[in-house]
Amino acid sequence: MTASATEIQSRTLAGYADASRLRQVHDRDWVLERLPAKPQILVDLGSGIGQLLQAALERFPSIRLAAGLERSEHRIAEAAERLRPYGARTVLHRADLTDPEPLPLRPDAVTMTSVLHWLFPHEERIFAWVSDRLAPGGRFLLTTYHPARDEHGLGGEDEIVREALTALGTPRADVPALFARAGVLPIATRTRTVDDLAAVLRPHLAVAGHRERDAVVTVESAEQYAHFHAATFGDYYSRLVPAERRADFFRAVGEAARQRQGERGHVSHMPVRLWELTTH
Repeated sequence: MTASATEIQSRTLAGYADASRLRQVHDRDWVLERLPAKPQILVDLGSGIGQLLQAALERFPSIRLAAGLERSEHRIAEAAERLRPYGARTVLHRADLTDPEPLPLRPDAVTMTSVLHWLFPHEERIFAWVSDRLAPGGRFLLTTYHPARDEHGLGGEDEIVREALTALGTPRADVPALFARAGVLPIATRTRTVDDLAAVLRPHLAVAGHRERDAVVTVESAEQYAHFHAATFGDYYSRLVPAERRADFFRAVGEAARQRQGERGHVSHMPVRLWELTTH
């Protein structure tokens, strides 16, 4: 059986530049507004295809080096092409942020946008890493999403996936058990509450301030959202269905989003927090 275009996209995380317009572009601009006035060295954790690094380099001529740490080789390759015009001002490292390697840099600015939930339950490792390397007076700017969750720990994107699975024939009440059998931890469970996250942060970093806003995702078509899901979450959720049904799964995710848009005027709506962190 030939894989669908969306299945291939989910494996390579391709198309994120387009998909990120539904959500990430707002985080990127929000974070850049809070960078130090004349940053010298910037490290972006989970740098993806290099969009934040590129925007920072354009906005801050003072940046001597913009470094990205990213796990996906496909995204690193896309980032390298995007950042090629900036030459020696950029460097990319393939890295597992749950077990980050030493890096001979003393950044005065570190950023991480909508990545932390993927590090659960080992977030403290990256907090310790940042604390050890952040230059005096530097800032770690972190964004976290906090969807409401039900008694099973499902919320946010999990809800859309539940609706898709129900449309494909899984009884709604059986979805949490299906997550458990497949070893897929709900994203809303991966995302700690603000209070829980503050407790994990506290031994390593100090909270200098925070800002909050509502993140609202709207969509123009089922196909657009299916591609957004594939580019953002890869094959994380599609493991919930047999291989031969994965093309149907992505279509069902898109259709669930389209139906939500029609009924509610948006696909999802959740609070997002920008943490401004410093060393103790």
